[in-house]
Amino acid sequence: PPFALPPDQLLKQVMHKNMASKRRSDTQQTQSDTSYTNTSRKRKRKRGTEKKLYCLDCGKSFTEQSNLRRHQRIHTGEKPYRCSECGTSFTHSGNLKSHQLIHTGEKPYLCSECGKSFNRQANLREHQRIHTGEKPYHCSECGKSFSVQNTLQKHQRIHTGEKPYYCSECGKNFTEQGHLDQHQLIHTGEKPYLCSDCGKSFNRQANLREHQLIHTGEKPYLCSECGLSFTVQSNLKTHQRIHTGEKPYYCSECGRSFSFNQQSSLIRHQQTHKVEKLCHCSECGRSFNRQSSLERHQLIHAGIRPYFCSECENSFNFLSHLRTHQRVHTGEKPYHCLECGTSFNQQSSLKRHQRIHTGEKPYHCLDCGTSFNQQSTLKTHQRTHTGAKPYHCSECGKSFTSQSNFQKHQRIHTGEKPYHCSECGRSFNLHFNLQQHQRIHTGEKPYYCSDCGKSFRHSYAMKVHKCTRSSGGNKQDKSVIVTHSGNSGLQGTSFLP
Repeated sequence: PPFALPPDQLLKQVMHKNMASKRRSDTQQTQSDTSYTNTSRKRKRKRGTEKKLYCLDCGKSFTEQSNLRRHQRIHTGEKPYRCSECGTSFTHSGNLKSHQLIHTGEKPYLCSECGKSFNRQANLREHQRIHTGEKPYHCSECGKSFSVQNTLQKHQRIHTGEKPYYCSECGKNFTEQGHLDQHQLIHTGEKPYLCSDCGKSFNRQANLREHQLIHTGEKPYLCSECGLSFTVQSNLKTHQRIHTGEKPYYCSECGRSFSFNQQSSLIRHQQTHKVEKLCHCSECGRSFNRQSSLERHQLIHAGIRPYFCSECENSFNFLSHLRTHQRVHTGEKPYHCLECGTSFNQQSSLKRHQRIHTGEKPYHCLDCGTSFNQQSTLKTHQRTHTGAKPYHCSECGKSFTSQSNFQKHQRIHTGEKPYHCSECGRSFNLHFNLQQHQRIHTGEKPYYCSDCGKSFRHSYAMKVHKCTRSSGGNKQDKSVIVTHSGNSGLQGTSFLP
């Protein structure tokens, strides 16, 4: 190895090389050449190939004394260049000059592609790779490429498992300093990023930027397949899997793949492989992986509800359920949709809502393959295969597959009409009927006849119109249709053209 010599021999060797180099340099200076240009070229060639000066600490060689001196500051820790603004010190004057641009706000390095400016040339070079697509840094483990070396180094910690940044509060470790800094805001409760539009504060600048898109209405992430746009890039990526069919989340047990990873599809599936559950409930036979989970569950059978709401005296088995309930009284809705700004008092409600924007349907029917965005909708659908109708009307004995249909039906018996028209005060038992009625006031006629262009308030009115046209205006046909309309609660022939 090149540096295996003892320190005293290495020192002698380096001093000998430096002295020999000095003698050669003195000899060259005394020689008189007839051509100044030729001599200059020779010196440049020698300067490019000959390494004269050696670092006594690591043996690295340099052609110039000034470069050697700068290099030696790595070993000595010397930082002679100090910023008068903030006191930060640097080993090189060039680094100090670059740093001082932070205080002056000067950004002299401009990207010719997009006009973005930078205070360091190195930052500009890294940025330009976005436009060129260049990714020169490759991971030897998985082959993934990166445009910035620092990003590669962070990525490699996934393979090594290294988490060098440690939280002194809770002992949690992180792969990046930035992640630790963000995490520590949980302990301090600090939310330094404030929205100037609504006053809401955030503990991450990225969250503030995403939130502000709600106020601007900007949706910069566009799906090239269907034209849908999104406020958040992650929502676009999730949505695009509908078109690509990509299923990047794999079950290590059976190899089954899933499109989405909302802490739901894959995780729920993996539970089916966990056959061994050590803790069993003697009441209902349900099994749990942990004793604490079993004990919490047994509170349900014991009827113990130790957590009371001070507002309404409702009681709960679990503290988390009480906290969620209390938001009913406080009106707190801490979970916000970044796409449309709708707020929710439960995180699970937000996740369900977000599937409207992403198009995610993680619940699949094993009988017919139909997918749904809510588990409750899947359960209702599965009753079409089983024929189960668990909701029974005590008044007339009719049964229903879904609770919502059962509740709507009960209004026939109770006479309840909870949907009121703000224009005329008329009430309806179904929201759909109210919407239909309101078109009388708005004049909206959304249903068009493709043959003659005539428009109608209701879809059935358009169907009546098309039937009369196809029958050549036969009166008998009309009367049959009118009779049907009358049974539907419509008034006479008011919807006929």
